[in-house]
Amino acid sequence: MEQRWHDLLFAHWRVEKQWLRHHLPSELEIDMYQGEAWLGVVPFRMEGVRLRYAPAIPGTSCFPEVNVRTYVKHGEKAGVWFFSLDAANRLAVTVARAWFHLPYFFAQMSCEVRSGWIEYASERRDQGSPAAVLRGKYRGEGNTFRAASKTLEHFLTERYCLYRMDADGTLQRGDIHHLPWNLQVAQAEISENSMTKGLGVDLGTPELLHFSRRQHVAVWPPRRV
Repeated sequence: MEQRWHDLLFAHWRVEKQWLRHHLPSELEIDMYQGEAWLGVVPFRMEGVRLRYAPAIPGTSCFPEVNVRTYVKHGEKAGVWFFSLDAANRLAVTVARAWFHLPYFFAQMSCEVRSGWIEYASERRDQGSPAAVLRGKYRGEGNTFRAASKTLEHFLTERYCLYRMDADGTLQRGDIHHLPWNLQVAQAEISENSMTKGLGVDLGTPELLHFSRRQHVAVWPPRRV
């Protein structure tokens, strides 16, 4: 698939390794930076979502999304593990659940630019799923930069695959490709964040914030590892 991601906020918190281990498959190793584990909440806006070399399907190619993620390894291959992905398009959620076997949820969402801020709101509306709300605003500040190798910013953002468990409990990896992120330091005012309430952890003020205006991404189907 091909996708374009716009107006991303990378909000990150340190989390306890023991808590994180309890929520990950045993086949995956927690990927840590200088002995510390991290959790991210990433709101953004999707555009141009389509099968590669095929036109976008009207009504399914543009919508906000927010994901909750952490960082893992299988062997020497570092990647992302998603705890949840909320999106504002029911069809996209249904297809992503069936094709990728990822924990997608339908949410009522908005993402608008006002006075230089990205004003973002998401409230999960999937029946029977844990409640999850994110409300706030954010923006990038200062010059753009690309994260230098071996820095924390590089560790958190330059990830080129995701891991998932298939319906039969088999670990799979989906590769992605994009250019290195053009980042800015971000400012954010988050008024409500219960995205991890269903995981049994409450997040306070983010410890690290970065912003990126856009990214063009290619996504390959997951395969057994």
